Amino acid sequence: MLKHILLATDGSAASEHAAKLAVDLARSMHAKLTALYVVDPYPYLAVGEMSTEGLQDYMASAQQDAAAAHATVAALCQLGTPVVFSPVVIEDRAVATGIVEYAKTEAADMVVVGSHGRTGIIRLVLGSTTTKVLADSTMPVLVVR
Repeated sequence: MLKHILLATDGSAASEHAAKLAVDLARSMHAKLTALYVVDPYPYLAVGEMSTEGLQDYMASAQQDAAAAHATVAALCQLGTPVVFSPVVIEDRAVATGIVEYAKTEAADMVVVGSHGRTGIIRLVLGSTTTKVLADSTMPVLVVR
């Protein structure tokens, strides 16, 4: 029986689809649902004096994106029988690593991730967070397409 499900969300259509399944699963198992949004570190390093305005704008935008993604999951959690829900935002240099490490730290029983279903050269060029989570996770991972 699952007691804690970790949903990796980025606000995309794929993660929204995964959220629907994760919420339904949490509801049926009476499990806690944590929605994790991982922010990439600020990508621009200035030589000399660092621009704090750029960093502040970047983080404000990331927080807005995270809030929108979490609002979608929160709304799903309130439909029908409410689900215990926790929104979390972390910063990590590798999204997949952040997901796996957070899942371990918080003792999640399962990770739920969405997949865009990219194939071929696009997958090679862009990489796949889902593939990396699958490779690195020691707990069950539910991939939703």
